[in-house]
Amino acid sequence: MKITEIKVSRKNSPLTRPLRISLGTITHSTSIVAEVMTDEGIWGIGEGAASAFVTGETMDGAQAALKMLEEALLGVDPTDLEKVHCIMDRTLAHAPVAKAAVDIACFDLLGKKAGMPVYRLLGGHEDHLETDMTIGIQEPEEMARLAKEHVGEGFRILKTKVGTGKEQDLKRIRLIREAVGKDIKIRLDANQAWTPKEAVHMLECLEEYQIELVEQPVPHYDIDGLEYVTRHSRIPVMSDESVFDSHDAFRLVQRHAVDYVNIKLMKCGGLWEAIRINAVCEAAGVECMLGCMAEETNIGATAAASLGAALKNITRADIDCQFSIADFPVQGGMRWGKGGLLSLPCEPGFGFL
Repeated sequence: MKITEIKVSRKNSPLTRPLRISLGTITHSTSIVAEVMTDEGIWGIGEGAASAFVTGETMDGAQAALKMLEEALLGVDPTDLEKVHCIMDRTLAHAPVAKAAVDIACFDLLGKKAGMPVYRLLGGHEDHLETDMTIGIQEPEEMARLAKEHVGEGFRILKTKVGTGKEQDLKRIRLIREAVGKDIKIRLDANQAWTPKEAVHMLECLEEYQIELVEQPVPHYDIDGLEYVTRHSRIPVMSDESVFDSHDAFRLVQRHAVDYVNIKLMKCGGLWEAIRINAVCEAAGVECMLGCMAEETNIGATAAASLGAALKNITRADIDCQFSIADFPVQGGMRWGKGGLLSLPCEPGFGFL
């Protein structure tokens, strides 16, 4: 099997409600859809969601990068994944969004070639997983209302964005806990909003609300600060923007700077590197979460969920982007039932039609 062409198109769909985080506001699902075509007539589909807040990439840049990758990959067997990634890394430094689009499409092809769903190729630990539901930054009363609404829809885990000031954040979490009761898990995501000392103080103040974990409390580059918060907080700390690849993960777990690591395909360049990040973390006794960008569609979300279900060290999921998108670029993929239950397709590849 040889790659003959990579077709690229853009997807732009408004979110059902804007998502505000401490870094800015997201209003649309914007991504690049890549179709990797082969000489055997089998094709694979992938996605790269450019998030300027996190990866620094744009749609135009990702599309130009995909053109360069196509030229380098013509004639290569897409199921030779180590070779594909070596070629992509030689062709472009960084560019994880464009690489993720190709990587996901190649795994889709591999599954179709093998006649197996990707989650089984990746390990097959489970065929389902449970995701949380994210609540963006709004007035505390509105966030509490949304939290209660999501619990009514069946969600048992909520992820709440914070980082706009002590009093507002404390009020947000207090009202959300009062609205949903004591049995619902609450995760926090500060998106780099605090200094290390601010983070420790905030987490001390929030302990009474039974917080499961806090995600990326300090700037991504402040590894000393991340380690400080982890050492001084009784609430577990998870990295997000501080880990793009397995090298980053190794540095953090070597220093015991975090309790958990959030893996996102758009940060690390796809499933191939995500597997390596998880392996590093598992060797160090650090559990992982599989996340997604708000800009992704059901393509990226299905790929992420496939890995999250496949490997037992990935114990948490934050794959809720599909609940906020008005329409999808393709049909098929994973299915979601009541609340946060995500079920992987039994069809070969990712099950896209």
